[in-house]
Amino acid sequence: MVISTQSQSKKDHYANIRRTLIIILVLNWFVAFAKIIYGLITQCTSMAADGFHSLSDGASNIAGLIGIHFACQPIDEDHPYGHKKYETLFSLVIAGLLIGVSINLFKEGFTRIYHPKTPQIDIISFLVMIITLAINIWVMRYEYNLGKKLSSDILVSDALHTKADIFTSFSVIAALIGIQLGFPLLDPIVTIVISLFIAHTAVHIIRHSSRVLCDMVAIIDTNKIVSIVLGIKGVKACHKIRNRGREDDVHLDLHVQVDPDMHIGEAHKISYEIEEAIKNNMPEVTDVLVHMEPKDGDEDKK
Repeated sequence: MVISTQSQSKKDHYANIRRTLIIILVLNWFVAFAKIIYGLITQCTSMAADGFHSLSDGASNIAGLIGIHFACQPIDEDHPYGHKKYETLFSLVIAGLLIGVSINLFKEGFTRIYHPKTPQIDIISFLVMIITLAINIWVMRYEYNLGKKLSSDILVSDALHTKADIFTSFSVIAALIGIQLGFPLLDPIVTIVISLFIAHTAVHIIRHSSRVLCDMVAIIDTNKIVSIVLGIKGVKACHKIRNRGREDDVHLDLHVQVDPDMHIGEAHKISYEIEEAIKNNMPEVTDVLVHMEPKDGDEDKK
């Protein structure tokens, strides 16, 4: 059985995403357990909270791997437009994990305010935070850049999750310094701040994913579409352009006007040329539906 170039490219695309998620999963779990274990040993809730945040990164990686498994499935009778939205759907799972972590950390922070404990901070506490922070910065940059390159909702949303880790890690380091200076109350306060930051990240992911799942207009250059269509011989006008879908899976439909005396066979040929021209010049467009209309000579161009 001969595998088409497009099919092979799709497999390579998801293989790259899957490989990236596995690498990030291992690193996230290393970071998470380092923070959690030492945070519990020293009774530093902000460090442990940051560790649980990193642990949720690992859980989101697993959710991402599951999402990719479904998203890379080929078109079938029940899914004539493919399965790519599964990737977007599972990015909402990541947001759900973030919200759960946020609520738990918020409650833990308030509990420690009313029942304070003084953490045992030492040089190892700072080393753990600095090393894990460096890993998080590398992970975030690597995953975000690759996510943009591959137009992957999973990688981009997961990178934003990791970005939250970076800011929270800075907050924890600041809290450790404050505790050393005699302000142990900073520990639960930073824990609460971390919880709010995580919630903000979750809301951002939900807003982005809901745009796709609710068929909002995709970010695409309609002027470029008009230019491509008008460049096809026989086309007189192009209007009523609509689109929806993910950034890497845009579904487009438009109305094209041609000579009213044109033979149906010629109109069909032009329709096919339009579809091919748009897909060749705009790889993010995966489906084009062309409505052919007659255009009278004195009709205003729409």
